[in-house]
Amino acid sequence: MSEQQPPVLSTRRSPSRVRRPRALAAAAVLVVLPLLTACGGDGDKDTGGKAAPRVTAAPAAGVVAPAKVEVIAGLTGCKAKIRIDADELRQGLCHTKQADYLITTFPEEKLKETWLEEARVYGGKYLVGTRWVVSVKPALLESFRAKLGGTIRELRGIGPKPTE
Repeated sequence: MSEQQPPVLSTRRSPSRVRRPRALAAAAVLVVLPLLTACGGDGDKDTGGKAAPRVTAAPAAGVVAPAKVEVIAGLTGCKAKIRIDADELRQGLCHTKQADYLITTFPEEKLKETWLEEARVYGGKYLVGTRWVVSVKPALLESFRAKLGGTIRELRGIGPKPTE
């Protein structure tokens, strides 16, 4: 008698529609972040990834910018080109005479903190508000903070600190 073998089922899974935006967002962050933060350190004292909070409200406006890419872009004088529009984050690129910079917003505060924790690998300084992060040249952080509010956070990268 011959025994029948059960059909062999493929163990390969097709990616779900929910995971694709996450994978795209993660890939975009990993590609763009090193480019933006390559020159981010300025030799300040290492604070273990957490900078002492500075004034959180924008002195000029008396408010902290809301977590919407288009609003933050408008406050900084640009119209953002949306690069990532996923469940976990939205990211827009701004191009001005001063600099090119990224505005990233999050639907939840915990997603922003997760993003910042992953960004620690690359180091650099960021302007951080409630559910948003702006990645801009360190020399412009204070002027952006005056317009948007938030705090400036320095994230420590991996490896030795560059010498000046």
